Amino acid sequence: MAGELKAVDVSLESLGRNPHFATGLPVPLRAGDAAPANGRTFYVETFGCQMNVHDSEKVAGVLLGRGYRLVEQPEAADLIFYNTCSIREKAAQKVFSRLGIHRPGSPQGGKIIGVLGCVAQQEGEEIFERAPWVSLVCGSASYNRLPQLLAELEAGNRRVMGLSLDTDATFETELTRRDNPYRAYLTIIEGCDKSCSYCVVPFTRGPERSRASASVLEEVRRLVDLGYSEVQLLGQTVNSYRDPSPRRMSFSELLSAVSGIQGIRRVRFTTSHPRDFGPDIIAAIDACPALCNHIHLPVQSGSTRLLREMRRTYTREDYIEKIVLIRAARRPVSITTDIIVGFPGETEADFEETLSLLDVAQYDGAFSFKFSPRPHTTAEHLPGSLPEEEKGRRLSALQEKQRQIQTARNTAQVGRTFEVLVDSPSRRAGQWAGRTTCNRVLNFTSPQSNLLGEYVRCLVQSAGPNSLVGEQVI
Repeated sequence: MAGELKAVDVSLESLGRNPHFATGLPVPLRAGDAAPANGRTFYVETFGCQMNVHDSEKVAGVLLGRGYRLVEQPEAADLIFYNTCSIREKAAQKVFSRLGIHRPGSPQGGKIIGVLGCVAQQEGEEIFERAPWVSLVCGSASYNRLPQLLAELEAGNRRVMGLSLDTDATFETELTRRDNPYRAYLTIIEGCDKSCSYCVVPFTRGPERSRASASVLEEVRRLVDLGYSEVQLLGQTVNSYRDPSPRRMSFSELLSAVSGIQGIRRVRFTTSHPRDFGPDIIAAIDACPALCNHIHLPVQSGSTRLLREMRRTYTREDYIEKIVLIRAARRPVSITTDIIVGFPGETEADFEETLSLLDVAQYDGAFSFKFSPRPHTTAEHLPGSLPEEEKGRRLSALQEKQRQIQTARNTAQVGRTFEVLVDSPSRRAGQWAGRTTCNRVLNFTSPQSNLLGEYVRCLVQSAGPNSLVGEQVI
């Protein structure tokens, strides 16, 4: 989706339960040190995409800077924050389900509850009506106001809100708590101007506004100083980046500049919009070894007729031209995508065009969803709604076809050697897990006892639809 990142509608591990918070790792903040502890505790749970995860890092940084202490369980928290996603109906429902456990008189009642992110922006004061025990509602563009909102709560105010979409304040959050010690997120563009008929992002995150290139590059340098070697540039339509400073750096020029910073070994970016994807991006990937061999390029449908109804601003043929462009790069580039099935009026012929596009594109991964109408979108009122049973049938057929393609493409990697950034122990004893530059998960054995944060060479010995298996090359 325009504005949708690849992990949408996945309930992510809360920041409080992430193992990096329990290992005594340093807490990198964007500015200054954390304030002395004030005795109050907080817990954050995040729903949605990489941008939401990074937003939770910002929220945690602000709270730590005010002397709050992060805890691993909501039961131990004075303040509980839910950072929300509204891209799909199910994601929004999860949030209100969570809020229900904090009703007054319940075992989890009596705490200060805050709703952040897209559902907060979408529902506004309605959240107080549906869950009167909520005390704070704050959209992502207002996180810079969190210190003020917290001060109002501390002063005894029962309800506070921050729902401004002020374009000048978007990138002004005081502090950022870095959750992952090896890979850092960095938002370079917020909001979306594409107006896809099904997407609520322009309403929840506002219009597109880009961060000045000098500010981006300075933060990347600070991240290198903190020990980071991989950064991921984020935006709902990241390649629509337009440098607001007099330098007027293009997105591809920014990619090259970030890749050229000493100490950076990998640069990723997501999510790209097909309309703004051009040969200059591929030229940058060819010229800059640090730019990863992976592009996430949402298509949503393989039918030109349906793409027109979705207001995607390109045709099937236009999109295939982008795939051909990527496949012509000097090194093999992995392509992943997003797909919606069951859009209003989708015929069997439209769906077959989507299935056939999988054969043409040969995606290495696809995040596929049943259409769900969202408030404030034109698709909410389109005729031709499909039965849920039929949406489910089409989703299952698409996912099975993509599973077969992924299995074949992963199997083709057997016998190859990849560099892996190790980010966790594998689920299997004696194995480690990490990602290749093309964003494939590789589980591997090694005689070494601690490889976290290391780049290692691994030989692929077998493969499944979702990951590779191998051993470290010593």
